[in-house]
Amino acid sequence: MPHRNPDTAPPRPPLPKLQQIPPAIAAVADYEPYARERVEEGAWAYLDGGAADERTLAENRDGFRRLMLRGRVLRDLSGGDTRVALFGHVYDYPILLAPVAFQKLFHPDGERATMLAASAMRAGMVVSTQASVGLEVLAREAAVAPWFQLYIQPDRAFTRDLVQRAEAAGYRALVVTVDAPVNGVRNREQRAGFAMPCGIEAVNLRGMRPPPPGGGQAGAPVLLGTPMLDAAPTWADLDRLRRQTRLPLLLKGIMTAEDAELAIAHGADGIIVSNHGGRALDPQPATIAVLPEIASAVAGRVPLLLDGGIRRGSDVFAALALGASAVLVGRPYVHGLAAAGPVGVTHVLHLLRAELEVAMALTGCRDLAAIGPAAIRA
Repeated sequence: MPHRNPDTAPPRPPLPKLQQIPPAIAAVADYEPYARERVEEGAWAYLDGGAADERTLAENRDGFRRLMLRGRVLRDLSGGDTRVALFGHVYDYPILLAPVAFQKLFHPDGERATMLAASAMRAGMVVSTQASVGLEVLAREAAVAPWFQLYIQPDRAFTRDLVQRAEAAGYRALVVTVDAPVNGVRNREQRAGFAMPCGIEAVNLRGMRPPPPGGGQAGAPVLLGTPMLDAAPTWADLDRLRRQTRLPLLLKGIMTAEDAELAIAHGADGIIVSNHGGRALDPQPATIAVLPEIASAVAGRVPLLLDGGIRRGSDVFAALALGASAVLVGRPYVHGLAAAGPVGVTHVLHLLRAELEVAMALTGCRDLAAIGPAAIRA
């Protein structure tokens, strides 16, 4: 019998979602291979890949691996909890679901499935501008009022209308992503030939004027001096947005103390230390590596959150110890969504919270206020 050439063989169709969680999934990272088997190859490249050589993507994980905790014993842990107050709401634990676009790539119900899990776990969720389900639908189905992630569009009037929709729908805060005026060079997506499937779109952007093009002709500028970058947002847009909305504004994508200072000066109510999950500029340091510098500059003036690389509850603990008030997780919960739908997302949140509580107990921290730099071994 002739052998089939694996290079020309058709891709294997994705497996069906898990109907129950197998015992082999004991940690968040265990979801990844199950998710990969249940997602189209191109969509997997979109989800799992990073920019260029993916050094930033690797650094986000390696940054946590280089940290060690200091165990403490015989501490009084009575009456402990993991509660955190952010913008007028007390969350049961400091883990929020980060904005991830086009979730119908990974589950037929898309962001509705994720919101179901977030509601079941009383977790905060940040809904992407590029969600594949309408922002109003998700707000109605949320048990905890979500936050809305905003890309400032070249069509500034449309951006203003989008903000007004989020306000009217009951969103609690605006998370303005500031580190991706253009997409990073994502070679893995290109090699996989990824294209957005028919029927999946950024539904919140329907009716918007198309963005201006970048360069295209050989020998011409690719980005600089093109209409695309001429329309990119600036600090002046943040000033304008601050005047247009009553919602708290968080800037997501801050990686330096200088930009943290500027963010506060321009009216930011919170800062999210993020390198876009390694999907924008490559190479950059891990978010956990720059967190102490930014925490020192912010000095408690506004809440500071961290995004990128978290795969364990001990990672959450380390981020809190180095200055974060809370964290966002992205790929881990999407792996859970792709593998097992809402149950998978619920399980990911449960695992991270349980591991955080174990880390707190074994370092002698009865609540989040007790977690500080002394818990990290230098």
